[in-house]
Amino acid sequence: MTLVVDHGRLGKAMQSMRDRPFQGGRAKMNRGRVLGGKSDPTKSDAGKSDTKNSVAAVRLERIIHRFGSFTALDGVSLEVRPGEFVTLLGQSGSGKSTLLRIIAGLTTPSEGKVFIDGSDVSGVPTQRRGVGFVFQNYALFPHLTVFENIAYPLRIRGVGQPEIRRRVEETLARVNLHDLGKRYAAQLSGGQQQRVAVARALVYEPSVLLMDEPLGALDRKLRKHMQIELRQLQQDLRISCIYVTHDQEEALTMSDRIAVMQAGRIFQIGDPITVYRHPVDSFVADFVGSTNLFECKVREMTDDGSVLLETAAGTTFRVAPFSGAAAGRACHVAVRPEFIRIGEAATGIVFSAKVVKVTFIGNVIDLRCALASGEVVSVEIAGNRNDVVAVGDQVRIGWDVVDMGIFPAQ
Repeated sequence: MTLVVDHGRLGKAMQSMRDRPFQGGRAKMNRGRVLGGKSDPTKSDAGKSDTKNSVAAVRLERIIHRFGSFTALDGVSLEVRPGEFVTLLGQSGSGKSTLLRIIAGLTTPSEGKVFIDGSDVSGVPTQRRGVGFVFQNYALFPHLTVFENIAYPLRIRGVGQPEIRRRVEETLARVNLHDLGKRYAAQLSGGQQQRVAVARALVYEPSVLLMDEPLGALDRKLRKHMQIELRQLQQDLRISCIYVTHDQEEALTMSDRIAVMQAGRIFQIGDPITVYRHPVDSFVADFVGSTNLFECKVREMTDDGSVLLETAAGTTFRVAPFSGAAAGRACHVAVRPEFIRIGEAATGIVFSAKVVKVTFIGNVIDLRCALASGEVVSVEIAGNRNDVVAVGDQVRIGWDVVDMGIFPAQ
């Protein structure tokens, strides 16, 4: 295939990568280095408390849960700081909702301990754990008014009527439903029902708020609006929140930290920028956001100190040395579509390609470009560009070495 490498830029990038230490969230995706391996993602700097002596709002110690012979959670440990918004992000079946139910006391783990505000609550019933829970389907009582739905947790706790009225009215105002207290659930929109569910979870002033995909039933526009509204409410109340979703954009938008789950384990935990730009392995790179992922192997270690990589389709290109690089070793190379440039702007590692699909998505245009090897690369360009290419056009695409990640094969 046709491959052009800007050797001047490559040499400078390689030297820069040798001389410059890893720069955390400000750097781009992995700086072309191998990450991952057997390190514990729950013990990264992103997971440490800002205050050495502060008590975690929630602490999980090696939670294991089995359904018969199936292990749904495999030794999950996690700390959530006071006032922090942590999202459990994963595909269906990853164990995120099971973990949330264990924190709430709705499910008893096979092994492990749950601590809330420093106290071991592993054997404490749900109503005594001091947590609020918002279910995916809201679970509102259809025969009760909005006021009565929100008041329900207080009534079962024996709170007096004057205090119930004060708290419910205060909570209704917080979620912008102060004039809807006499309506029934069936008379509310989806967004209003969601607010009632949140209000009911907050009215008895829990120390931790748990939410299991509460926005899943809403349309996209309302969902995006409610993401901002929920996050603002959480920050105003300074309440610790653990939020479950499979929506990567939702997790990136709302969270202080994201815990990426798969197969009952946390693969990585960190702030949104770190998780997006510095995924620890090819799974996280591919799951969080869009990624072009190439299966590669180290073809040879060259005399100038660089590493020659070869894709499964036979494409070769050079990168800076990385930890564990050895001739014949399998690895994955990942590059985000937005890091790829097209036309005259394409520098670094440059390919000739043919545009096979153009999709207008509003703020961006997604191009699918086929390399001579048959590999198809996704490229994102700004939606307001006037020089949009067409299907069938021959183009140059390229990216800098520092904009891609290299991961050991699993």
